[in-house]
Amino acid sequence: MASRTGDNAKDQGAARRRGNLISTLLIVVGVGLLLAAGGIFGYNTYNYHKIDENNERVAEYVKLSDDDDTPPNVDWAALKAMNPDVIGWLQVPGTIVNYPVLHTDNNEYYLDHAPDRSNSIGGSVFMDFENTPPGMVDGQTIVYGHHMRNGSQFKQIADMEDQKLFDGIKTVWYVTENGVYNMEPLFLYYLNENDTEVRKFKFDDTNALHDYLRSYLKVAKTRRADADAAIDRLSHVLTLSTCNYYDGYGRTLLVCALKSEVGNQ
Repeated sequence: MASRTGDNAKDQGAARRRGNLISTLLIVVGVGLLLAAGGIFGYNTYNYHKIDENNERVAEYVKLSDDDDTPPNVDWAALKAMNPDVIGWLQVPGTIVNYPVLHTDNNEYYLDHAPDRSNSIGGSVFMDFENTPPGMVDGQTIVYGHHMRNGSQFKQIADMEDQKLFDGIKTVWYVTENGVYNMEPLFLYYLNENDTEVRKFKFDDTNALHDYLRSYLKVAKTRRADADAAIDRLSHVLTLSTCNYYDGYGRTLLVCALKSEVGNQ
């Protein structure tokens, strides 16, 4: 009987030790996860801080007017001294969109490089490498920007899926050294990220451009009231492209048209 009691005590002691070991391991794992989460948070905070710094730095190269009808005044010499890949400036009054547009021989480099060519998770706003610089030369010019969690770059472009927000944006400025393009949103649509048909830049004639635009107008999420009729007057469009996070899609695209072509609603 005494032997059994001793065995039971040993078993209970072993069970307590196992329990204590498991508790200790769980605490260690929990602390490790907290430290890892803190590290990730700190790393992301640092990266977003660097993005904000980069944006503030390049914003010094442009002067904006309080009047939305006045285009950005860009210091092209200073910008190109920083990086000769700069070909234009994009500004959307009423939003945070106020960025230089870069262009190089591929669509990968500026996904993770700032306008000064430093490494950056925020990358830069850039024009499709197959477009003719400085833009607004081909029937369609496509400009890409990240959908950033801190609201920078093209996050507010993606937000224009709301018709009220869409209607509130009246002007999109695209300026180059030798050209000023006063534009406005025409329609916004979603697209599967694997759809390559959208990357069409040159068209046989304006009728081909109009047919192309109407094919995407059919699936528009938000639009100008007279977008269908306005398409017949267009010779060039500027399309702003960014990511979205909806099943079956992956990209949000905003088509902008010249005010001089689209006319008043």
